[in-house]
Amino acid sequence: MTELPSIRERSELLELEILSPHAAKARLSRGREKEELPDPIRTCFQRDRDRLLHSKAFRRLKHKTQVFINPDGDHYRTRLTHTLEVAQISRTVARALRLNEDLTEAIALGHDLGHPPFGHAGEEALDEALRAIDPSRSFRHYEQSLRVVRVLERDGHGLNLTYETLDGIRGHSKGRADLAMESGASQDLMEADVVRVCDRIAYLNHDLDDAFRAHYLSERDLPPRFAAALGTGNSERITAMVSDLIYTTGEGDRMLLSGGMESTMNDLKEFMFTQVYFHPRILDKVREAKRTVHALFDYYLIHPDELPKPAVGESDPPRDICDHIAGMTDRYAIRQLEEIRT
Repeated sequence: MTELPSIRERSELLELEILSPHAAKARLSRGREKEELPDPIRTCFQRDRDRLLHSKAFRRLKHKTQVFINPDGDHYRTRLTHTLEVAQISRTVARALRLNEDLTEAIALGHDLGHPPFGHAGEEALDEALRAIDPSRSFRHYEQSLRVVRVLERDGHGLNLTYETLDGIRGHSKGRADLAMESGASQDLMEADVVRVCDRIAYLNHDLDDAFRAHYLSERDLPPRFAAALGTGNSERITAMVSDLIYTTGEGDRMLLSGGMESTMNDLKEFMFTQVYFHPRILDKVREAKRTVHALFDYYLIHPDELPKPAVGESDPPRDICDHIAGMTDRYAIRQLEEIRT
Protein backbone atom coordinates (compact mmCIF):
# COMPACT_ATOMS: atom_id res chain seq x y z
CA MET A 1 0.00 0.00 0.00
CA THR A 2 1.40 3.40 -1.01
CA GLU A 3 2.05 5.70 1.92
CA LEU A 4 0.23 9.02 1.64
CA PRO A 5 2.33 12.20 1.77
CA SER A 6 2.39 14.05 5.09
CA ILE A 7 0.76 17.44 5.54
CA ARG A 8 4.22 19.00 5.32
CA GLU A 9 4.98 17.21 2.08
CA ARG A 10 1.67 18.32 0.59
CA SER A 11 2.49 21.90 1.55
CA GLU A 12 5.92 21.60 -0.02
CA LEU A 13 4.49 20.24 -3.26
CA LEU A 14 1.89 23.02 -3.32
CA GLU A 15 4.68 25.59 -3.02
CA LEU A 16 6.41 24.09 -6.04
CA GLU A 17 3.17 24.36 -7.98
CA ILE A 18 1.95 27.86 -7.12
CA LEU A 19 4.92 29.99 -6.01
CA SER A 20 6.91 32.23 -8.32
CA PRO A 21 10.05 30.83 -9.96
CA HIS A 22 11.91 33.47 -7.92
CA ALA A 23 10.49 32.27 -4.57
CA ALA A 24 12.34 30.15 -2.04
CA LYS A 25 10.84 26.67 -1.70
CA ALA A 26 10.84 24.75 1.57
CA ARG A 27 11.43 21.48 -0.26
CA LEU A 28 14.60 22.95 -1.78
CA SER A 29 15.94 24.48 1.44
CA ARG A 30 19.66 24.16 2.12
CA GLY A 31 18.75 22.84 5.56
CA ARG A 32 20.05 23.73 9.02
CA GLU A 33 23.44 23.93 10.68
CA LYS A 34 22.41 20.93 12.80
CA GLU A 35 20.42 18.35 10.90
CA GLU A 36 16.94 17.57 12.25
CA LEU A 37 14.15 15.23 11.34
CA PRO A 38 11.45 17.09 9.39
CA ASP A 39 8.19 17.99 11.08
CA PRO A 40 5.16 15.99 9.85
CA ILE A 41 2.95 19.10 9.66
CA ARG A 42 5.06 22.22 9.27
CA THR A 43 7.55 23.10 6.55
CA CYS A 44 11.06 24.11 7.63
CA PHE A 45 10.25 27.81 7.20
CA GLN A 46 7.09 27.46 9.27
CA ARG A 47 9.16 25.90 12.04
CA ASP A 48 11.59 28.83 11.86
CA ARG A 49 8.71 31.27 12.19
CA ASP A 50 7.33 29.43 15.21
CA ARG A 51 10.70 29.19 16.93
CA LEU A 52 11.24 32.92 16.54
CA LEU A 53 7.74 33.75 17.72
CA HIS A 54 8.16 31.65 20.88
CA SER A 55 11.69 32.83 21.69
CA LYS A 56 12.50 34.84 24.79
CA ALA A 57 14.25 37.48 22.71
CA PHE A 58 11.04 38.07 20.75
CA ARG A 59 9.00 38.57 23.92
CA ARG A 60 11.50 41.10 25.25
CA LEU A 61 10.88 43.34 22.23
CA LYS A 62 7.67 44.38 23.99
CA HIS A 63 9.66 46.64 26.31
CA LYS A 64 12.30 47.93 23.90
CA THR A 65 12.20 51.36 22.30
CA GLN A 66 11.28 51.95 18.69
CA VAL A 67 11.78 55.75 18.55
CA PHE A 68 10.13 57.32 21.59
CA ILE A 69 12.01 56.42 24.77
CA ASN A 70 9.79 55.86 27.80
CA PRO A 71 6.83 57.79 26.31
CA ASP A 72 3.78 58.95 28.22
CA GLY A 73 0.99 56.88 26.69
CA ASP A 74 0.19 53.30 25.80
CA HIS A 75 -0.17 53.63 22.03
CA TYR A 76 3.38 54.39 20.93
CA ARG A 77 5.15 51.72 18.94
CA THR A 78 7.68 49.47 20.62
CA ARG A 79 10.24 47.27 18.91
CA LEU A 80 7.68 44.44 19.15
CA THR A 81 4.82 46.27 17.45
CA HIS A 82 7.28 47.52 14.83
CA THR A 83 8.31 43.93 14.13
CA LEU A 84 4.69 42.81 13.83
CA GLU A 85 3.91 45.65 11.41
CA VAL A 86 6.94 44.76 9.29
CA ALA A 87 5.83 41.11 9.24
CA GLN A 88 2.27 42.01 8.22
CA ILE A 89 3.31 44.37 5.41
CA SER A 90 5.96 41.92 4.23
CA ARG A 91 3.45 39.06 4.06
CA THR A 92 1.09 41.20 2.00
CA VAL A 93 3.84 41.90 -0.52
CA ALA A 94 5.10 38.30 -0.54
CA ARG A 95 1.62 36.93 -1.20
CA ALA A 96 0.99 39.36 -4.04
CA LEU A 97 4.30 38.42 -5.68
CA ARG A 98 3.83 34.69 -5.00
CA LEU A 99 6.92 34.54 -2.81
CA ASN A 100 7.31 32.33 0.24
CA GLU A 101 5.20 33.95 2.96
CA ASP A 102 6.48 31.69 5.74
CA LEU A 103 10.13 32.49 5.04
CA THR A 104 9.30 36.18 4.64
CA GLU A 105 7.53 36.22 8.01
CA ALA A 106 10.36 34.34 9.71
CA ILE A 107 12.93 36.88 8.49
CA ALA A 108 10.69 39.76 9.58
CA LEU A 109 10.16 38.30 13.06
CA GLY A 110 13.91 37.82 13.55
CA HIS A 111 15.28 40.98 11.97
CA ASP A 112 15.39 43.11 15.14
CA LEU A 113 15.97 40.51 17.89
CA GLY A 114 19.46 41.87 18.51
CA HIS A 115 18.33 45.42 19.19
CA PRO A 116 19.54 46.62 22.60
CA PRO A 117 17.42 48.76 24.95
CA PHE A 118 16.61 52.31 23.85
CA GLY A 119 16.63 51.49 20.14
CA HIS A 120 19.36 53.00 17.98
CA ALA A 121 20.60 55.10 20.91
CA GLY A 122 21.51 51.90 22.74
CA GLU A 123 23.06 50.47 19.60
CA GLU A 124 25.26 53.53 19.14
CA ALA A 125 26.32 53.48 22.80
CA LEU A 126 27.33 49.82 22.72
CA ASP A 127 29.23 50.38 19.49
CA GLU A 128 31.07 53.36 20.98
CA ALA A 129 31.93 51.46 24.17
CA LEU A 130 33.19 48.43 22.27
CA ARG A 131 35.29 50.49 19.84
CA ALA A 132 36.84 52.40 22.76
CA ILE A 133 38.31 49.09 23.95
CA ASP A 134 39.21 47.73 20.52
CA PRO A 135 38.73 49.87 17.38
CA SER A 136 38.55 46.73 15.25
CA ARG A 137 35.33 45.62 16.95
CA SER A 138 31.83 46.97 16.49
CA PHE A 139 28.26 46.41 17.56
CA ARG A 140 25.49 46.23 14.96
CA HIS A 141 22.00 45.17 15.88
CA TYR A 142 21.53 42.99 12.79
CA GLU A 143 24.75 41.12 13.58
CA GLN A 144 23.54 40.70 17.15
CA SER A 145 20.20 39.40 15.84
CA LEU A 146 22.09 36.64 14.09
CA ARG A 147 24.06 35.91 17.26
CA VAL A 148 20.84 35.70 19.26
CA VAL A 149 19.27 33.07 17.02
CA ARG A 150 22.46 31.09 16.35
CA VAL A 151 24.04 31.14 19.82
CA LEU A 152 22.25 32.86 22.70
CA GLU A 153 18.71 31.50 22.59
CA ARG A 154 17.89 28.20 24.34
CA ASP A 155 20.73 28.63 26.84
CA GLY A 156 23.46 28.60 24.25
CA HIS A 157 21.99 26.05 21.87
CA GLY A 158 20.42 28.61 19.50
CA LEU A 159 17.26 28.13 17.48
CA ASN A 160 18.92 26.13 14.70
CA LEU A 161 17.13 28.03 11.94
CA THR A 162 17.41 27.26 8.25
CA TYR A 163 20.23 28.83 6.27
CA GLU A 164 17.66 30.86 4.31
CA THR A 165 16.26 32.52 7.42
CA LEU A 166 19.75 33.14 8.76
CA ASP A 167 20.77 34.73 5.45
CA GLY A 168 17.74 37.00 5.56
CA ILE A 169 18.53 38.17 9.09
CA ARG A 170 22.24 38.53 8.30
CA GLY A 171 21.58 40.76 5.31
CA HIS A 172 19.20 43.08 7.12
CA SER A 173 20.44 46.64 7.36
CA LYS A 174 18.88 49.98 6.60
CA GLY A 175 20.40 52.91 8.48
CA ARG A 176 20.05 56.22 6.66
CA ALA A 177 21.04 54.93 3.23
CA ASP A 178 18.72 55.59 0.32
CA LEU A 179 16.53 52.73 -0.83
CA ALA A 180 18.38 52.48 -4.13
CA MET A 181 21.43 51.45 -2.12
CA GLU A 182 19.50 48.80 -0.23
CA SER A 183 16.89 47.05 -2.34
CA GLY A 184 17.50 44.52 -5.06
CA ALA A 185 21.19 44.00 -4.40
CA SER A 186 21.59 41.95 -1.24
CA GLN A 187 21.19 38.19 -1.42
CA ASP A 188 19.62 35.78 -3.84
CA LEU A 189 16.52 35.69 -1.63
CA MET A 190 13.73 37.97 -2.77
CA GLU A 191 12.03 37.29 0.57
CA ALA A 192 14.92 39.01 2.34
CA ASP A 193 14.61 42.06 0.09
CA VAL A 194 10.87 42.18 0.71
CA VAL A 195 11.53 42.51 4.45
CA ARG A 196 14.22 45.13 3.91
CA VAL A 197 11.98 47.42 1.88
CA CYS A 198 8.88 46.76 3.99
CA ASP A 199 10.86 47.58 7.13
CA ARG A 200 11.29 51.09 5.76
CA ILE A 201 7.64 51.29 4.70
CA ALA A 202 6.63 50.32 8.23
CA TYR A 203 8.89 52.62 10.18
CA LEU A 204 8.38 55.68 7.98
CA ASN A 205 4.66 55.44 8.51
CA HIS A 206 4.38 54.34 12.11
CA ASP A 207 7.13 56.71 13.28
CA LEU A 208 5.30 59.54 11.55
CA ASP A 209 2.05 58.44 13.20
CA ASP A 210 3.77 58.43 16.60
CA ALA A 211 5.25 61.87 15.93
CA PHE A 212 1.71 63.16 15.33
CA ARG A 213 0.59 61.47 18.55
CA ALA A 214 3.41 63.15 20.48
CA HIS A 215 2.51 66.54 18.90
CA TYR A 216 5.96 66.90 17.37
CA LEU A 217 4.25 67.31 14.00
CA SER A 218 0.82 67.49 12.44
CA GLU A 219 -0.43 66.53 8.99
CA ARG A 220 -0.24 70.24 8.10
CA ASP A 221 3.54 70.19 8.66
CA LEU A 222 4.11 67.67 5.89
CA PRO A 223 5.29 69.24 2.62
CA PRO A 224 2.49 69.10 -0.01
CA ARG A 225 4.53 66.81 -2.27
CA PHE A 226 4.05 63.92 0.18
CA ALA A 227 0.27 64.22 0.13
CA ALA A 228 0.34 64.45 -3.67
CA ALA A 229 2.38 61.26 -3.99
CA LEU A 230 1.11 59.24 -1.04
CA GLY A 231 -2.26 60.59 -0.02
CA THR A 232 -3.09 61.55 3.54
CA GLY A 233 -3.30 59.38 6.62
CA ASN A 234 -1.35 56.33 7.67
CA SER A 235 -3.43 53.82 5.72
CA GLU A 236 -3.30 55.73 2.43
CA ARG A 237 0.46 56.20 2.66
CA ILE A 238 1.14 52.52 3.36
CA THR A 239 -1.22 51.47 0.57
CA ALA A 240 0.51 53.77 -1.92
CA MET A 241 3.97 52.46 -1.05
CA VAL A 242 2.98 48.80 -0.99
CA SER A 243 1.02 49.04 -4.25
CA ASP A 244 3.92 50.73 -6.01
CA LEU A 245 6.35 48.07 -4.78
CA ILE A 246 4.11 45.21 -5.92
CA TYR A 247 3.23 46.58 -9.37
CA THR A 248 6.71 47.85 -10.16
CA THR A 249 8.36 44.57 -9.16
CA GLY A 250 5.78 42.53 -11.07
CA GLU A 251 7.18 39.20 -12.23
CA GLY A 252 10.78 40.38 -11.95
CA ASP A 253 13.57 38.81 -9.93
CA ARG A 254 14.38 41.81 -7.73
CA MET A 255 12.37 44.21 -5.60
CA LEU A 256 11.78 47.51 -7.36
CA LEU A 257 10.02 50.79 -6.66
CA SER A 258 9.11 53.28 -9.35
CA GLY A 259 11.50 56.20 -9.65
CA GLY A 260 8.91 58.60 -8.28
CA MET A 261 8.06 56.45 -5.26
CA GLU A 262 11.69 55.71 -4.46
CA SER A 263 12.46 59.43 -4.53
CA THR A 264 9.41 60.24 -2.39
CA MET A 265 10.28 57.64 0.23
CA ASN A 266 13.88 58.80 0.40
CA ASP A 267 12.69 62.39 0.80
CA LEU A 268 10.28 61.34 3.55
CA LYS A 269 13.09 59.48 5.29
CA GLU A 270 15.24 62.62 5.29
CA PHE A 271 12.28 64.65 6.52
CA MET A 272 11.86 62.19 9.42
CA PHE A 273 15.52 62.45 10.36
CA THR A 274 15.55 66.23 10.43
CA GLN A 275 12.09 66.81 11.92
CA VAL A 276 11.61 63.79 14.21
CA TYR A 277 14.66 61.63 14.90
CA PHE A 278 16.84 64.71 15.52
CA HIS A 279 14.12 66.60 17.38
CA PRO A 280 15.62 68.30 20.47
CA ARG A 281 13.29 66.46 22.87
CA ILE A 282 14.21 63.10 21.36
CA LEU A 283 17.92 63.96 21.38
CA ASP A 284 17.69 64.75 25.10
CA LYS A 285 16.27 61.26 25.69
CA VAL A 286 18.88 59.74 23.41
CA ARG A 287 21.73 61.32 25.37
CA GLU A 288 20.25 60.09 28.63
CA ALA A 289 19.79 56.57 27.23
CA LYS A 290 23.36 56.45 25.93
CA ARG A 291 24.68 57.52 29.32
CA THR A 292 22.76 54.62 30.87
CA VAL A 293 24.23 52.09 28.45
CA HIS A 294 27.77 53.47 28.81
CA ALA A 295 27.49 53.36 32.60
CA LEU A 296 26.32 49.74 32.52
CA PHE A 297 29.10 48.77 30.13
CA ASP A 298 31.76 50.46 32.28
CA TYR A 299 30.44 48.81 35.43
CA TYR A 300 30.44 45.31 34.00
CA LEU A 301 33.91 45.88 32.54
CA ILE A 302 35.16 46.40 36.09
CA HIS A 303 32.91 43.69 37.57
CA PRO A 304 32.86 40.87 34.98
CA ASP A 305 32.09 38.40 37.79
CA GLU A 306 28.56 39.85 37.93
CA LEU A 307 27.83 38.89 34.31
CA PRO A 308 25.83 35.76 33.57
CA LYS A 309 27.94 32.77 32.59
CA PRO A 310 28.64 32.86 28.82
CA ALA A 311 26.07 30.87 26.88
CA VAL A 312 28.76 29.07 24.92
CA GLY A 313 32.54 29.07 24.48
CA GLU A 314 35.27 30.87 26.37
CA SER A 315 34.59 34.09 28.22
CA ASP A 316 35.15 37.28 26.20
CA PRO A 317 34.23 40.11 28.61
CA PRO A 318 33.50 42.85 26.01
CA ARG A 319 31.34 40.49 23.94
CA ASP A 320 29.71 39.05 27.10
CA ILE A 321 28.85 42.58 28.24
CA CYS A 322 27.31 43.39 24.86
CA ASP A 323 25.28 40.17 24.96
CA HIS A 324 24.03 40.97 28.45
CA ILE A 325 23.13 44.61 27.84
CA ALA A 326 21.67 44.01 24.38
CA GLY A 327 19.30 41.46 25.90
CA MET A 328 17.94 43.98 28.41
CA THR A 329 14.64 45.77 28.04
CA ASP A 330 14.55 49.52 28.60
CA ARG A 331 13.10 49.26 32.08
CA TYR A 332 15.45 46.46 33.12
CA ALA A 333 18.47 48.50 32.05
CA ILE A 334 17.25 51.50 34.03
CA ARG A 335 16.54 49.32 37.08
CA GLN A 336 19.95 47.65 36.87
CA LEU A 337 21.74 50.98 36.83
CA GLU A 338 19.68 52.21 39.78
CA GLU A 339 20.62 49.10 41.76
CA ILE A 340 24.27 49.48 40.88
CA ARG A 341 24.31 53.07 42.08
CA THR A 342 22.54 52.42 45.39
